[in-house]
Amino acid sequence: MKRIFVTAMLSIVGAASALAADLPQPMPPPPQAPAMYVPAAVPVYNWGGIYIGLNGGYDFGHSDWTGGAISSGTFSTSGFVVGGTLGFNYQWDALVVGAETDLDYTGVSGDGPASFCINCKTSNDWLGTTRARAGWAVDRILFYGTAGVAYGNVQASAFNTTNSSTEIGWTAGAGVEAAFTDNLTARIEYLYVDLSSGSCTTACGAPPFATQSVSFEQSVIRAGIDFKFR
Repeated sequence: MKRIFVTAMLSIVGAASALAADLPQPMPPPPQAPAMYVPAAVPVYNWGGIYIGLNGGYDFGHSDWTGGAISSGTFSTSGFVVGGTLGFNYQWDALVVGAETDLDYTGVSGDGPASFCINCKTSNDWLGTTRARAGWAVDRILFYGTAGVAYGNVQASAFNTTNSSTEIGWTAGAGVEAAFTDNLTARIEYLYVDLSSGSCTTACGAPPFATQSVSFEQSVIRAGIDFKFR
Protein backbone atom coordinates (compact mmCIF):
# COMPACT_ATOMS: atom_id res chain seq x y z
CA MET A 1 0.00 0.00 0.00
CA LYS A 2 2.77 2.40 0.92
CA ARG A 3 4.58 1.63 -2.34
CA ILE A 4 1.43 2.40 -4.33
CA PHE A 5 0.99 5.76 -2.50
CA VAL A 6 4.61 6.80 -3.11
CA THR A 7 4.37 5.84 -6.75
CA ALA A 8 1.16 7.86 -7.13
CA MET A 9 2.70 10.97 -5.53
CA LEU A 10 5.75 10.78 -7.79
CA SER A 11 3.47 10.51 -10.81
CA ILE A 12 1.52 13.60 -9.76
CA VAL A 13 4.73 15.62 -9.20
CA GLY A 14 6.10 14.59 -12.60
CA ALA A 15 2.85 15.50 -14.35
CA ALA A 16 2.76 18.90 -12.63
CA SER A 17 6.36 19.61 -13.70
CA ALA A 18 5.61 18.69 -17.32
CA LEU A 19 2.51 20.90 -17.30
CA ALA A 20 4.46 23.83 -15.83
CA ALA A 21 7.08 23.46 -18.56
CA ASP A 22 4.39 23.68 -21.21
CA LEU A 23 2.87 26.92 -19.79
CA PRO A 24 3.97 30.25 -21.42
CA GLN A 25 6.81 32.03 -19.58
CA PRO A 26 6.03 35.45 -18.02
CA MET A 27 7.09 38.52 -20.02
CA PRO A 28 10.24 40.29 -18.83
CA PRO A 29 9.64 43.68 -17.13
CA PRO A 30 9.67 46.70 -19.50
CA PRO A 31 13.01 48.52 -19.70
CA GLN A 32 13.35 51.52 -17.44
CA ALA A 33 13.41 54.88 -19.24
CA PRO A 34 16.69 56.74 -18.66
CA ALA A 35 16.40 59.50 -16.09
CA MET A 36 16.08 62.92 -17.74
CA TYR A 37 18.65 65.59 -16.84
CA VAL A 38 16.97 68.62 -15.33
CA PRO A 39 19.35 71.59 -15.25
CA ALA A 40 19.49 73.65 -12.09
CA ALA A 41 17.40 76.82 -12.24
CA VAL A 42 19.44 79.91 -13.12
CA PRO A 43 18.74 82.64 -10.53
CA VAL A 44 17.25 85.91 -11.84
CA TYR A 45 19.54 88.89 -11.23
CA ASN A 46 18.59 91.11 -8.29
CA TRP A 47 19.03 94.86 -8.92
CA GLY A 48 18.43 95.79 -5.29
CA GLY A 49 21.22 97.36 -3.26
CA ILE A 50 23.46 100.40 -2.80
CA TYR A 51 25.95 101.30 -5.52
CA ILE A 52 28.72 103.78 -6.30
CA GLY A 53 30.25 104.55 -9.67
CA LEU A 54 31.99 106.78 -12.17
CA ASN A 55 30.50 108.49 -15.21
CA GLY A 56 31.69 110.52 -18.15
CA GLY A 57 30.38 111.89 -21.41
CA TYR A 58 29.53 114.94 -23.47
CA ASP A 59 27.35 117.95 -22.72
CA PHE A 60 25.83 120.20 -25.40
CA GLY A 61 23.09 122.81 -25.43
CA HIS A 62 22.49 126.51 -25.65
CA SER A 63 22.37 129.79 -23.76
CA ASP A 64 21.03 133.27 -24.40
CA TRP A 65 21.40 136.65 -22.74
CA THR A 66 18.34 138.88 -22.50
CA GLY A 67 17.80 142.20 -20.77
CA GLY A 68 15.23 144.85 -21.48
CA ALA A 69 14.67 145.05 -25.21
CA ILE A 70 17.97 143.46 -26.22
CA SER A 71 18.91 139.81 -26.60
CA SER A 72 21.93 137.88 -27.75
CA GLY A 73 19.79 135.23 -29.39
CA THR A 74 20.50 131.56 -28.77
CA PHE A 75 24.12 130.42 -29.07
CA SER A 76 25.68 126.98 -28.56
CA THR A 77 27.50 125.67 -25.50
CA SER A 78 29.31 122.34 -25.18
CA GLY A 79 32.02 120.41 -23.35
CA PHE A 80 32.98 117.17 -21.63
CA VAL A 81 31.74 115.95 -18.23
CA VAL A 82 33.20 113.47 -15.73
CA GLY A 83 32.24 112.65 -12.15
CA GLY A 84 30.90 110.25 -9.55
CA THR A 85 27.56 108.58 -8.77
CA LEU A 86 25.87 107.26 -5.60
CA GLY A 87 22.49 105.52 -5.48
CA PHE A 88 20.31 102.63 -4.39
CA ASN A 89 17.66 100.38 -5.97
CA TYR A 90 14.78 98.31 -4.64
CA GLN A 91 13.19 95.56 -6.74
CA TRP A 92 9.68 94.06 -6.79
CA ASP A 93 9.50 91.29 -9.38
CA ALA A 94 10.59 93.09 -12.59
CA LEU A 95 9.91 96.62 -11.27
CA VAL A 96 12.99 98.49 -10.04
CA VAL A 97 12.76 101.83 -8.22
CA GLY A 98 15.40 103.89 -6.50
CA ALA A 99 17.18 107.21 -6.13
CA GLU A 100 20.49 108.51 -7.40
CA THR A 101 22.73 111.55 -6.97
CA ASP A 102 25.80 112.57 -8.94
CA LEU A 103 28.31 115.39 -9.12
CA ASP A 104 30.31 116.10 -12.28
CA TYR A 105 33.12 118.38 -13.31
CA THR A 106 32.12 120.04 -16.57
CA GLY A 107 34.15 121.99 -19.08
CA VAL A 108 31.11 123.50 -20.79
CA SER A 109 31.22 126.93 -22.43
CA GLY A 110 30.03 128.90 -25.44
CA ASP A 111 30.61 132.34 -26.94
CA GLY A 112 27.83 134.79 -27.68
CA PRO A 113 27.64 136.59 -31.05
CA ALA A 114 30.13 139.43 -31.53
CA SER A 115 27.34 141.63 -32.85
CA PHE A 116 25.75 141.51 -29.39
CA CYS A 117 28.75 141.72 -27.09
CA ILE A 118 32.50 141.43 -27.47
CA ASN A 119 33.87 138.43 -25.53
CA CYS A 120 30.48 137.40 -24.11
CA LYS A 121 30.63 133.82 -22.80
CA THR A 122 28.42 131.45 -20.81
CA SER A 123 30.17 128.61 -19.00
CA ASN A 124 29.59 125.95 -16.38
CA ASP A 125 32.29 124.02 -14.51
CA TRP A 126 30.25 121.80 -12.17
CA LEU A 127 26.86 120.14 -12.37
CA GLY A 128 24.97 117.86 -10.01
CA THR A 129 21.62 116.07 -9.99
CA THR A 130 19.46 114.24 -7.45
CA ARG A 131 16.87 112.06 -9.16
CA ALA A 132 14.32 109.31 -8.72
CA ARG A 133 14.68 106.28 -11.02
CA ALA A 134 12.08 103.73 -12.08
CA GLY A 135 12.60 100.92 -14.56
CA TRP A 136 11.78 97.45 -15.81
CA ALA A 137 14.32 94.63 -15.46
CA VAL A 138 14.74 91.82 -17.97
CA ASP A 139 17.06 89.68 -15.85
CA ARG A 140 20.45 91.44 -16.26
CA ILE A 141 19.19 94.34 -18.42
CA LEU A 142 17.43 97.35 -16.87
CA PHE A 143 15.49 99.96 -18.88
CA TYR A 144 14.73 103.07 -16.81
CA GLY A 145 13.45 106.63 -16.74
CA THR A 146 14.64 109.28 -14.33
CA ALA A 147 13.72 112.82 -13.18
CA GLY A 148 14.60 115.21 -10.40
CA VAL A 149 16.52 118.31 -9.36
CA ALA A 150 19.60 119.73 -11.09
CA TYR A 151 22.05 122.28 -9.70
CA GLY A 152 25.27 123.88 -10.91
CA ASN A 153 27.05 127.14 -11.46
CA VAL A 154 26.28 129.48 -14.35
CA GLN A 155 29.07 131.89 -15.26
CA ALA A 156 28.46 134.90 -17.45
CA SER A 157 31.54 136.77 -18.71
CA ALA A 158 31.82 139.93 -20.77
CA PHE A 159 34.77 142.26 -21.25
CA ASN A 160 36.65 141.96 -17.95
CA THR A 161 33.60 141.09 -15.85
CA THR A 162 32.52 137.59 -14.72
CA ASN A 163 29.44 136.87 -12.66
CA SER A 164 29.05 133.35 -11.23
CA SER A 165 26.05 132.01 -9.33
CA THR A 166 24.78 128.62 -8.23
CA GLU A 167 21.46 127.90 -9.90
CA ILE A 168 18.82 125.21 -9.32
CA GLY A 169 16.61 123.70 -12.02
CA TRP A 170 15.26 120.35 -13.16
CA THR A 171 16.37 117.33 -15.14
CA ALA A 172 14.76 114.30 -16.81
CA GLY A 173 16.00 111.48 -18.99
CA ALA A 174 16.26 107.76 -19.64
CA GLY A 175 18.85 105.02 -19.94
CA VAL A 176 19.71 101.34 -20.13
CA GLU A 177 21.95 99.44 -17.71
CA ALA A 178 23.47 95.96 -17.92
CA ALA A 179 24.92 93.74 -15.17
CA PHE A 180 28.11 91.91 -16.18
CA THR A 181 28.71 90.31 -12.78
CA ASP A 182 26.75 90.21 -9.53
CA ASN A 183 28.42 93.47 -8.49
CA LEU A 184 29.50 95.25 -11.67
CA THR A 185 27.09 97.11 -13.96
CA ALA A 186 27.50 99.54 -16.87
CA ARG A 187 25.07 102.05 -18.32
CA ILE A 188 24.45 104.67 -20.98
CA GLU A 189 21.96 107.46 -20.37
CA TYR A 190 20.60 110.77 -21.59
CA LEU A 191 19.66 113.71 -19.35
CA TYR A 192 18.07 117.03 -20.24
CA VAL A 193 19.09 119.80 -17.80
CA ASP A 194 17.47 123.23 -17.43
CA LEU A 195 19.04 125.49 -14.80
CA SER A 196 17.44 128.70 -13.62
CA SER A 197 18.86 131.77 -15.29
CA GLY A 198 22.00 133.36 -13.99
CA SER A 199 22.79 137.02 -14.56
CA CYS A 200 25.47 139.45 -15.60
CA THR A 201 25.02 142.85 -14.04
CA THR A 202 28.06 144.92 -14.95
CA ALA A 203 29.01 146.04 -18.44
CA CYS A 204 27.26 143.09 -20.06
CA GLY A 205 25.52 143.21 -23.41
CA ALA A 206 25.51 145.86 -26.05
CA PRO A 207 25.06 149.52 -25.08
CA PRO A 208 23.00 150.67 -23.32
CA PHE A 209 24.34 148.23 -20.72
CA ALA A 210 21.75 146.48 -18.63
CA THR A 211 21.39 143.53 -16.31
CA GLN A 212 21.27 140.42 -18.46
CA SER A 213 19.43 137.22 -17.63
CA VAL A 214 21.57 134.25 -18.74
CA SER A 215 19.83 130.97 -19.54
CA PHE A 216 21.54 127.56 -19.50
CA GLU A 217 19.90 124.46 -21.02
CA GLN A 218 21.91 121.32 -21.77
CA SER A 219 21.67 117.75 -23.06
CA VAL A 220 24.01 115.29 -21.36
CA ILE A 221 24.93 111.95 -22.94
CA ARG A 222 27.15 109.88 -20.70
CA ALA A 223 28.24 106.36 -19.87
CA GLY A 224 28.92 104.99 -16.41
CA ILE A 225 30.21 101.98 -14.53
CA ASP A 226 28.88 101.10 -11.07
CA PHE A 227 29.84 98.75 -8.24
CA LYS A 228 26.81 97.36 -6.39
CA PHE A 229 27.12 96.21 -2.78
CA ARG A 230 25.12 93.03 -2.05
